[in-house]
Amino acid sequence: MIGEKIRVLRLGRGLSVSELAKRSGVSKSYISNIERGVQKNPSYIVMSKLATSLHVPLEDLISHTSNPSDEKAK
Repeated sequence: MIGEKIRVLRLGRGLSVSELAKRSGVSKSYISNIERGVQKNPSYIVMSKLATSLHVPLEDLISHTSNPSDEKAK
């Protein structure tokens, strides 16, 4: 799930939803909705902003693996 990946990455970097929102330019409520699975299909632009702010390749967020680092292990 995309939202779960974003949440894990955000927490792993010690960021609050508010801080990620400031860094990415995506609203707190939208990030929260993505993380909770309310918003299931965020746009490419939003995903790109979040990936950049979390310092991960966009592919890590949109891949179907459960953990963003799984792809690197292959």
